[in-house]
Amino acid sequence: MQLSPTTLHKRRSKCQSLIENKVSFQGPDSELSIYDTYRSASRVGLDAEQLLYCGMVSGKKIMHLGYQDDEQGQVFLPHESYVMSPGKHVEIDFPDAKENQPTTCLTIEFPKEKIESISQQMQNLTQLDVLDHDWQYQPHIIHTHHTADTQQLLEKLVTLFTQNHPDKEIMVGLGVSELIIKLLRQQGRELLLNYCQEKPDASGMVAAIHYLNTNLAQQLNIDEVCRHACMSRSKLYIEFKKQLGCTPSEYLQQSRLKLAAKELRLGKKVSEVCYRVGFTNLSHFSRRFTRFFGCPPSQFLSKNNRE
Repeated sequence: MQLSPTTLHKRRSKCQSLIENKVSFQGPDSELSIYDTYRSASRVGLDAEQLLYCGMVSGKKIMHLGYQDDEQGQVFLPHESYVMSPGKHVEIDFPDAKENQPTTCLTIEFPKEKIESISQQMQNLTQLDVLDHDWQYQPHIIHTHHTADTQQLLEKLVTLFTQNHPDKEIMVGLGVSELIIKLLRQQGRELLLNYCQEKPDASGMVAAIHYLNTNLAQQLNIDEVCRHACMSRSKLYIEFKKQLGCTPSEYLQQSRLKLAAKELRLGKKVSEVCYRVGFTNLSHFSRRFTRFFGCPPSQFLSKNNRE
């Protein structure tokens, strides 16, 4: 993520702490904060007063969310986001932070009322067909890789927050609303995918997703997916766009890349992971992985090494 020269100057001129140095910018019913850490540290606390969207810019954090099975923590890298609901507390390690290579992240804070307003609008406009889903934000921490589209939106928001554009308030408000929609869409997608694991034959759409999930390493046979869904090809593409925001082919590739990242986090070799998740060409896998995660597989592997 690129930060504007104005933002960089303000960060440097206002540096008062080597750990989680904070520079904030106000928007309508929202606040952007940029945090720089210049020295390695562990168990640094972070509390959310409002809903907090956090995006990684550079470096690595290890997040401790307070769960019993989370003693080692979760690695948090660029192109990843997490969301904290009001009243939540996390503790953060900064294993790689240095004065010449700070660990940097941004947060965008917005009130619960804004999310409730947007969730109501989404309820009126669209539904997840197989779920009784009201689009309300569920109060738990979401940790996810964010897409190139979301990355571009975050970069745009940084520019809007930090520059004196004549239409700043309107444009920041629209950008924050778009970010909330993406958050709620991601939550809805997770609910749908979890439902597919629990009830793989609940509907044609669920059956199609389950078929893809259980055949990730196989070449895509769209006719077979249509057969499992009991849908025509055109109907299948419409439903995938409506429910998941992508085509079956895009969903399959995203799922393969996420599985690859999971395997790399376990320390498996890049070449082994490539063929294991269904790619037949190592260079093609590396290009796709880099585009999706913002770094090549080998770098992702080394970044996730806690040692």
